[in-house]
Order: sequence, then C-alpha cells, then structure tokens
Amino acid sequence: MIAVFLTRAARHRALLAALFLLVLPFLLPFRATAVNVLIDGLFAVGFNLVYGYVGLLSFGHAALFGGGAYATGLALLRLGLPWYGALALGLVAGAGIAGVIGLLATRTRGIYFAMVTLALAECVYYLAYQASGVTGGENGLRGIVLTKIDLFGLDLDFVDPLTRYFVIATIVALALAALSRILASPFGAVMEMVRENEARARASGVDVRAVRVLAFVLSGAFSGLAGGLQALHLAIVPIETLDYGNSGMVVMMCLLGGAGTFFGPFIGALVFLLLQNLVALVSSHWQLPVGVVFMACVLFLPRGIWGQLARWRPA
Repeated sequence: MIAVFLTRAARHRALLAALFLLVLPFLLPFRATAVNVLIDGLFAVGFNLVYGYVGLLSFGHAALFGGGAYATGLALLRLGLPWYGALALGLVAGAGIAGVIGLLATRTRGIYFAMVTLALAECVYYLAYQASGVTGGENGLRGIVLTKIDLFGLDLDFVDPLTRYFVIATIVALALAALSRILASPFGAVMEMVRENEARARASGVDVRAVRVLAFVLSGAFSGLAGGLQALHLAIVPIETLDYGNSGMVVMMCLLGGAGTFFGPFIGALVFLLLQNLVALVSSHWQLPVGVVFMACVLFLPRGIWGQLARWRPA
C-alpha cells in the first residue's frame, strides 16, 4: 500500500503539494510558522535543484535569496512597481546573480566549487552592506508596506494573516508546478545524468558545464522568488538575509527532508522551523536540539526524512 501511494504521489506531486499547502496553516500551532514554511521551503526547493538533482554543493545561496529580497523591496520603494512586478524582478535578480556566480564557480569542482560560491556570496553581502544609500546598510531595507494587493481582480487584505498565507501559498504552488514540469522534462533527466555519471554524460554529447550553469540559474530564480516573498511578508529586508548563515540553514533543511526528492525540502523546512519555534518557547538555545536532530538524521536517515520514506518498501 505504501509503495502504491508513493508511486501515485510522484505522479501527481504538484497537485498533492498544493493540497498540502491548503491545509498546512490549520495543522501548525502558529500561523506565522506556516508562512515561513512556505518561504523557506521554496528556498530549499531552489537549493535542492542544484544540490539534489545536479550534485553541486553551494554555500552561496543566501546571495540569491537576499538578492531577490532586495530587488523586490527596491522595486516597490524606488520604482513604484506593483507587487507582482516587484516579485518578478526579484525572481530575475536571483537568476541573474546565480548566472554570474554559476559562470565563475562551475570552472571548479567539489569543495572548491562550494568555497567559490561562499566567497562570491560574501562579496554580494559586502556590496549590500556598503551601499547603505540604496540598501540601508546594516539597518536593512525598511518601509516595504503592502496592505492591499490585487489578485485576479480581487482586492485582498494582505495584513490579515490567513489571507497573506493563501496569497503566498498560491504563488508557491505555481512555482512547484513549474518545478515539476522542469523535472519531468528532458532537461530534468539530463541534470540527473550529470549528477550520476559525468563522464558518461560527456560521452553522450552533453555540455556538462552548460547544464550546471543553467541549473544554477533556475535555482536562483526559485531562490530569488522566495526572497521576494519574504520581503513582502516581513516588510523589511534585513542585511542578515545575505549572511552565510542563511546558506547553511538551507543546506540543513534540504538534507533533513531529503536531497533529490520533490517533497523533501518542504518536509525539512517544516521540521526545522517547528523545532526552532517549539524549543524557543522554553529556551533561547534552540540551536542545540535542532543540531542534535540534524546529526541524528545524517547518521540514521542519510537520505533524509522524506527520502528514506520514499525508498522504504515493506519486507
């Protein structure tokens, strides 16, 4: 029965993801946590596209996420774009930064690739920190006020927590549908070929570096969109959005849920944020239990929570 369910889940994954997002705010103890699961889950999905499906470990995804957040905020504050135009600009900014980082980093391999992405992301952080006249410097970008939004002809109150959740959930569901289509396309198969056997991919005529750069750009688009959604949600873009700690957090979420799986990143974001919020109620040292859970998953569930479940079969 479980095997049949997992097979059908893989076939209708985008629809199941949308249904899951529909009921999520009623399952969690905090409404704000549900919104954060949406945003961080989409961020983890973007990272998973590079790490889980192409096999590239990036420590610089905070630059893509933060770049999308800053672009969205600046588009609203300085350019006066509507909210959907600002989000689109955030997506483009994330993809553009990813293109630059990808072109430089894919000249290296392994740990050198990870270190180059980290170094380039720190350059983005430094630029944002120094350009205080534009980005607000260490104070972050403030004043992103969005109280009403027009969605398909409806004037919605974005201040209402439940309305805000479902607006963001709709955008995330559309992004997941696009991701499902990408993974089901020939390019999705080529990405996994490059991950599994680079030499065979080259022998088959695949331009491995071009595949990696394009995958990085697509990853940046999803990450930039997640950053833009966070800017709308928080009404501020803190400089910490670009910090390397954000890159480490998304790695943890992806590994917790299961790299290389469709649902894994969201499961990882859900577990991570639930632990963080519940433990924070009794202690400010929430990092310790979260770290213990992460180490336990690495040791006993190396494929992640959802990844292990997807590979499990009855005896």
